[in-house]
Amino acid sequence: MPKLSDRLNRLASSATLAMSQKSNEMKANGIDVINMSVGEPDFNTPDYIKEAAKEAIDKNYSRYSPVAGYATLREAIARKLKRENDLDYTPSEILVSNGAKQSVCNAIFALVNDGDEVIIPVPYWVSYPQMVKLAGGIPVYVDTGFEQNFKMLPRQLEAAITSRTKMVIICSPSNPTGSVYSKEELKELAKVIASHQGLFVLSDEIYEHINYIGHHESIAQFPGMKERSIVVNGVSKAYAMTGWRIGYLAAPEWIVKGCAKLQGQYTSGPSSISQKAAEAAYTLDQGCVEEMRQAFRRRRDIIVSLAKDIPGLEVNKPEGAFYLFPKCNNFYGKHFGSREIKDSNDLAMLLLEVGHVAIVGGEAFGDDDCFRMSYATSDENIYKALKRIRETLAKLE
Repeated sequence: MPKLSDRLNRLASSATLAMSQKSNEMKANGIDVINMSVGEPDFNTPDYIKEAAKEAIDKNYSRYSPVAGYATLREAIARKLKRENDLDYTPSEILVSNGAKQSVCNAIFALVNDGDEVIIPVPYWVSYPQMVKLAGGIPVYVDTGFEQNFKMLPRQLEAAITSRTKMVIICSPSNPTGSVYSKEELKELAKVIASHQGLFVLSDEIYEHINYIGHHESIAQFPGMKERSIVVNGVSKAYAMTGWRIGYLAAPEWIVKGCAKLQGQYTSGPSSISQKAAEAAYTLDQGCVEEMRQAFRRRRDIIVSLAKDIPGLEVNKPEGAFYLFPKCNNFYGKHFGSREIKDSNDLAMLLLEVGHVAIVGGEAFGDDDCFRMSYATSDENIYKALKRIRETLAKLE
C-alpha cells in the first residue's frame, strides 16, 4: 500500500488547529461552542492598514516581490527594531516571510543539521519540536513548570547543553503560558549561551506588544548576542493581521542569506499587498497597538479571577500574550458517568463535548498537567466560557 514519506510520518498534527476545526464542525451543526483554542485576536485589522492594502492594489503591487521582501518594508522593520528595541539591524539583515511561523522554520532549517540538538523549554509552542524533527534535529526538552512560572533557569540551560547543541529556542511573551522573561533573566541566559561556541538562540517575540509588565526585552540586546541571535516577529498579533501572513527574522547577514536561499526555493517572497499593509502598520500611528493591549489586559484580569474561583484549578497570572495555562491534574482519575479523565486531552474533550468550550490539552505543549485557553475573545465569551467550565468540572466525581 502506498504511504507518505518517513519525514512526514514523524510529524504530529497541530493540536490547536485540530481542536479549532472540531469546534467549528460542532458550530456548523448548530451547537453553541465558545472557541478558546486558537491564538487569534478577535479584533479587525485597523482601517489605516486596510487602506494601505487597497492603495497597493490600486498602484498595481500585483507582481512577485523580492524573495527577502520589499526594501521599504525591511527598512521600516529596521527602524522599528531601533526605535522600540534599541537593536541595530540593516535591511540586509532582515528577511520577510509568509508569517512568523515560516520565519521560525527558515531559521531552524538554515542552521540545524541531522543529529543537532535544539533546546526547547517546556511548555512550548506546538510547532517548535515538529520543525526541529523535520530538519533532522533532536529536540531536547527543559521542564520549567508551574512553580517557577514556566521560565527556564540558567542552571537548567547549562545542564541541557552538550557538544551537539546547536540552538536554544526562547519565546517571550510565551505561547502557551503568557510568561515574560525580565531583562535580568534574559541577561543570565545570554551569559550561558555566549559561553558556548557555535550556539545560537532563536528568540520568538511575536507577542512583544502584548506585555502587561513593562517594556519588552530581547535577548539580542546583550554583548555578543546579536551575532548569536535570530529574532523573529511579525504583524499577526500586535496589529490583528493573522490572515495577512507577514513575519520576519532579523539575524546576521549570512544567516539571512541562507534563509532567503531556502525561502526562494519553496515559497519565494510574501504577498505584495500584505507587505504594503505591514509597512503601514510599522510606519504609521501605533495607537491601535496600545488599545488592543489594554483590552487583552482587562480580559486577562477577568479570566484569571474567574479561573481562580474554580475548585481544583491552579492558576498563575500571565504577564503577556493572551493565554491562560492552568494546572488541571487534580481532575485526573475522576469520572463523568462512565467516562474517566486520564489526562489533559480527556479533559479538553469533556469541556468541548459537555461544556461546549474549546480549549487545548497541555500534552500538545509538552505539559500534560495543564491546558491552554485563549482569552483573545470578548468579555462576554470569557464570562460564559468560564461559567460552563466551572459547571462541567463540578460534575466530575
